[in-house]
Amino acid sequence: MRPSEADKLERFLAERGRPLLAAAKLLTGSQEAAEDLLQAALERLIRHWPKIDGDPEGYLRTTLYNLAADGWRRRRTSMAGMRRLRAVHREAADDQTELVDLRDAMIRQLLTLPPRQRAVLVLRYWEGLTEAEAADLLGCSPGYVKSATSRGLARLRQHDSLKEAR
Repeated sequence: MRPSEADKLERFLAERGRPLLAAAKLLTGSQEAAEDLLQAALERLIRHWPKIDGDPEGYLRTTLYNLAADGWRRRRTSMAGMRRLRAVHREAADDQTELVDLRDAMIRQLLTLPPRQRAVLVLRYWEGLTEAEAADLLGCSPGYVKSATSRGLARLRQHDSLKEAR
C-alpha cells in the first residue's frame, strides 16, 4: 500500500472506526469479540484496498456482517435464560449504569436470534438502513430483509411472552 493510500485508510478509520466497532459489538456481544471481528474485516479490506473504488465503508460493512454470520454458523450455541429487553419504548435514563444494563440486555437478546435475523435487525434498527440498503449489503432481496425482520421481531416478542407466562 502506497503512503497516500495508507493515509486515506487512516483517515477513514479515524472517521468511521467508532461506529463500525459499535456495530461489531452488537453483532458479537462483547467488546473483545467486536475488536477481533473488526480487525479481521480490516485485514480483508487492506488486502483488497487497490480494487476498492470510492468509499470503502460498504465493502468493510459487508465483510463485517459476513464474517459475523460465518462465526455464528460455527458456534450455533443456544443462549438459554436470556431476559428480554423490557424498556424498548422507555426514554434513556440519566443513570449510566442503567443504560449499560439495557444495552447488555439488548445484546443478549440479539444473540438468541439466528445469524441472518440478527444481522438484519442490527442493520435496520441500529444502523438505520432501509430495507433496500440492508438487502444490498447482505446480498439478498428486500423481501428477504422484510421477512427476516418480521420473524426476528416475532421471535423476540415470543421469547418475552413465554417468560411473562412463567
